Amino acid sequence: MGKAAALCGGGNGSTRGLVSLLSAVPCLACHELPAMSGEPGGRGGGGAAGGPPAAPGSDTYKGWLFKWTNYLKGYQRRWFVLSNGLLSYYRTQAEMAHTCRGTINLSTAHIDTEDSCNIVLSNGGRTYHLKANSEVERQRWVTALELAKAKAIRMRNNQSDDSGDEEPASQSDKSELHGTLKTLSSKLEDLSTCNELIAKHGAALQRSLSELENLKLPAESGEKIKAVNERATLFRITSNAMINACRDFLDLAETHSRKWQRALQHEREQRIRLEETIEQLAKQHNSLERACRGAPGLSAASTGVASTAKGSVQSAKGEASDEDEETEYFDAMEDAPAFITVTADPKHHRRSGSNVSGASEGHPEDWNLEDSVFESSNQSSYNESTCKDLLPKKRRRTRIPDKPNYSLNLWSIMKNCIGKELSKIPMPVNFNEPLSMLQRLTEDLEYHELLDKAVKCESSTEQMCFVAAFSVSSYSTTVHRTAKPFNPLLGETYELDRLEELGFRSLCEQVSHHPPAAAHHVYSKRGWTLWQEITIASKFRGKYLSIMPLGAIHLEFHSSGNHYVWRKVTSTVHNIIVGKLWIDQSGEIEIVNHKSKDKCQLKFTPYSYFSRDVPRKVTGVVSDADGKAHYVMSGTWDEKMECSKIVQSSHGSTSTEGKQKTVYQTLSPKVLWKKYPLPENAENMYFFSHLALTLNESEERVAPTDSRLRPDQRLMESGRWDEANVEKQRLEEKQRAVRRRREAEAVEALEEGKDYEGYIPLWFERKVDAVTGELICVYKGGYWEAKDKQDWSMCPDIF
Repeated sequence: MGKAAALCGGGNGSTRGLVSLLSAVPCLACHELPAMSGEPGGRGGGGAAGGPPAAPGSDTYKGWLFKWTNYLKGYQRRWFVLSNGLLSYYRTQAEMAHTCRGTINLSTAHIDTEDSCNIVLSNGGRTYHLKANSEVERQRWVTALELAKAKAIRMRNNQSDDSGDEEPASQSDKSELHGTLKTLSSKLEDLSTCNELIAKHGAALQRSLSELENLKLPAESGEKIKAVNERATLFRITSNAMINACRDFLDLAETHSRKWQRALQHEREQRIRLEETIEQLAKQHNSLERACRGAPGLSAASTGVASTAKGSVQSAKGEASDEDEETEYFDAMEDAPAFITVTADPKHHRRSGSNVSGASEGHPEDWNLEDSVFESSNQSSYNESTCKDLLPKKRRRTRIPDKPNYSLNLWSIMKNCIGKELSKIPMPVNFNEPLSMLQRLTEDLEYHELLDKAVKCESSTEQMCFVAAFSVSSYSTTVHRTAKPFNPLLGETYELDRLEELGFRSLCEQVSHHPPAAAHHVYSKRGWTLWQEITIASKFRGKYLSIMPLGAIHLEFHSSGNHYVWRKVTSTVHNIIVGKLWIDQSGEIEIVNHKSKDKCQLKFTPYSYFSRDVPRKVTGVVSDADGKAHYVMSGTWDEKMECSKIVQSSHGSTSTEGKQKTVYQTLSPKVLWKKYPLPENAENMYFFSHLALTLNESEERVAPTDSRLRPDQRLMESGRWDEANVEKQRLEEKQRAVRRRREAEAVEALEEGKDYEGYIPLWFERKVDAVTGELICVYKGGYWEAKDKQDWSMCPDIF
């Protein structure tokens, strides 16, 4: 017992000898000797050294090989580098500093030789077909690849080996890491050994106690009690040893955890500094380009610089096409105007007749910073001034229930489709946002104050600038909105009555189902009316979906009679199958004032990996009926639009495409439109804007066909998606039944020789537009009068 007490009192010392001593104690119950706990170090002492030698002189092998690219280009010469079990290739040796074209891991690769000069490397779904200049060179590469593969396999199977081909700077770090791991492994083995001993001694103690209960002779009881005490002492010693081992393990883990946290924090700080440095370099590069293009008297030179830069981008694109990489390219817009803008100082600007073309001239004094229309770029100043006499009559909601975190998998879609015909399979609400297409159409009015400002313009070209900014602003809400809106039912309507709050009232109606078409009418008591009929056409092109809105948008100002017409650009949803969805806008918008014949040509530049322009860029020129340019529009469709007054224009040199670029000297730009910030927590509310959050808010006295009353949409907004899917299926089946009944009526009328008009819109009627000559649905009146009387007897039952 004295020895046991001494062992128990030594718990604060090293647990290593204690565990070894306990392991050597024979079990009194079974008389077996447990295995000794050995040191776990030195597992891979001779693994690396015992293998075959690497490439002579160095573990890195470099050289030229021919790599198969595609059937058009065949084999192309590439620079290959074999290092650390990885085979990488580059187009040129200079690319080693910044661009790697591909890498294959040799530890899991299969090396094969087809003939005297060919090598085939395959790793999973990736295969490289390589060819050397000669059989001798091919054999050198095969030998180097086999050696590298063997070494990579040893490194993978024996990660604790100290690799001899590491750099000296990282050798100490790796050995320190391995030492820590060995120590942690040793402590874990101690805990495992103690656990086994506790189990054995506990079982023996339990058997002894059982035997003690069955004793009858007093003489035997003393010996058994003594044995019980010895086993209890051993159990207590083992427990203390395990506790000490746990404490040592915890202290060691905490110490190294703090060290690793500091190292991680250091790496994060390094990364942040690197990102800041790159950002500064990018800004300096952009400033240098602008300074080069905006240098006075160097219009032709700046044109040449721009052309050279574009040519270099094109050459890079040509090189990139050598590889079989998945890169998307867009067709160039042939009719897009080519021009360069140079900001002029109005104080020092002098008109020079020698360089001024007859296309455009302007007076700097016309560009008044205190002008009533082109006022401060901060839109809040306008909002503050107008909100004094347009105070809200109702407090609108500022949030909706958070979007549920439902995982979208194949089964969640297919479970609702079992046993149904293909034409009856409903798309689940998982792909939707809780707004209908009619409400999304109404969202174009988010920046309606641009049209309120345009009413005050005395010049038609100035008014055109605000109309152009308004046409671009309608796309600002789409940058994060990758979910699709609900398809409206035939006869579904949506009203937005903000006549007292914002000065306008809007009405939309779904006037056709196949193809889907919606009619929209907006009246503003501030002096303008907007109407449109939009039909959506879409094309699925494999990796992306193109959405093409068809139909013209009409805008008329009451006082001046100016009638503007334009059409929307193409929206493209990328990564439909795999990857994160993102949206781009591309194409051109031509806005025409059919009264004054003024025009504005806006170009939406599609995103390109090789372009140096800012993403989502929009540029354009406002010109009068004679083709004289007055303003330059510039900005992005997701952020802001600026307007610059042209004071002088001249023709620059011819670009590489054969087009002659026009150089516009302009005054400082002014911000016409700037996007409102999104609400707080917008990422959990479908990235809705402040206006979008109020569009589906419940309101009284609306028509029974209003989108706010659509049950599946309301259930989805509340987060009850399963119920929304059931309700959506019911509504779609109800609409199919109405369509079948209408088709049967059409067949019956045809058999009787009668005319069948089909579906007739409730609040709109079809007329030939006097401006465009197209058949368009226009508002015929009656809705707001029916709302005042609350007479909805003519509305169909669609919900």
